[in-house]
Amino acid sequence: MWSIHVDSFDLGGDAMGNTRHCIENDKPSGFDGVKLLYVSTSKYEGDWQSILHSHPFSELFYVVHGSGTFITEGMEFSVGKNDMVIINPHVQHTEKSLYTTPLEYIVLGIDGLAFSFEKIASVQDSILMQTASGDVYKYNTQNSYVYAYLNIMLEEITKKEENYEAVCQNLLEVILLCMLRNNNLSIVQSSNVLLNRECAQIKNYLDANYAENITLDTLASFSHMNKYYMAHAFTRYMGVSPITYLLQKRIEEGKSLLSSTSHSISQISTILGFSSQSYFSQAFKKATGRTPVQYRAECKNKEIVEK
Repeated sequence: MWSIHVDSFDLGGDAMGNTRHCIENDKPSGFDGVKLLYVSTSKYEGDWQSILHSHPFSELFYVVHGSGTFITEGMEFSVGKNDMVIINPHVQHTEKSLYTTPLEYIVLGIDGLAFSFEKIASVQDSILMQTASGDVYKYNTQNSYVYAYLNIMLEEITKKEENYEAVCQNLLEVILLCMLRNNNLSIVQSSNVLLNRECAQIKNYLDANYAENITLDTLASFSHMNKYYMAHAFTRYMGVSPITYLLQKRIEEGKSLLSSTSHSISQISTILGFSSQSYFSQAFKKATGRTPVQYRAECKNKEIVEK
C-alpha cells in the first residue's frame, strides 16, 4: 500500500517552514504486459463514413469536442465533450457525428488488458452496453485530469524526443490509475484477455464456416487448445457451448434463407451443413417453435400484409 510520512519543521523567526512527504510503495501497479499500441486523433469532417469494426485489443475513445452517436452491436448511445468510451476487445463498434457539431476525438489502442464493469451500477451519467462479444462503457471525465495527460502524450508522440515511448507508456499507466480511482472500474489480467481473444477467434471461425462439418476436435485443432478446456472457456465467454452456438448460427442463417430465397427445405438444410432435412426441421422447430415450412409461410404472409 501507499503510505505517506509528513515531517514538518518550524525553524522560528522569519525562516521558511519545510514539509516533506515521503512515499513508500509496496503495491504493484498491476499493469504487467499492458502495452500502448497507438495514439490517434480524428475530426469528423463528413467526407468519410466509419463502419462497424473490431480489434483484438481494448480502445479508449475520448471526445475532445463535438457530439454524435457511438454504435455497438445493435445498440447505440450519444457521446459528447469529455466523454470517455471504453471498448473491450473484439466488440464491433463505430461512431457517427452530428454535422452541426462534428466529433473530434483521441483514441488509444491498448494490448494486454480488458475492463470489468461489475462495480459501476451506482455511477451516475454512465452507460454500460453488454454485447455478445464484450462490454462497452461510457462515462464523463470532466472532473478528472485524463485530458491533460492525453495532451502530454500527444505532444510526446508527435515530437518523438528521446525515450518518448517510455513516457507515453508511463502516461498510459497514469491514465489507467486515474480511471480506476474515479470510476470503480477493474481490470482483467492479460491472461484472461488472451483467453478471450482465443474464444473470439473460435466464434469468428464458427461464423465463417458454420456450413462445414465442425466438431469439438475441429475447434481444438484450430485453436491449439485442449478440447475440454476450450469448450469450457468458450461456454464461459459466450454463455453457450461451441456446438450450441454453431447450431444457433445455422438456425439464424436458415431463417434468412427461408425468408429471402426460394430454395427448397432440402437445399437449405444442405447449405447450412445439416446432415439431413429431417434433422434441420427438428432443430429449427425446437429453436423457433415452428417448422421451416410454417416459418416461410409466415414470412410471405407478412410481406403481403406490409404491401
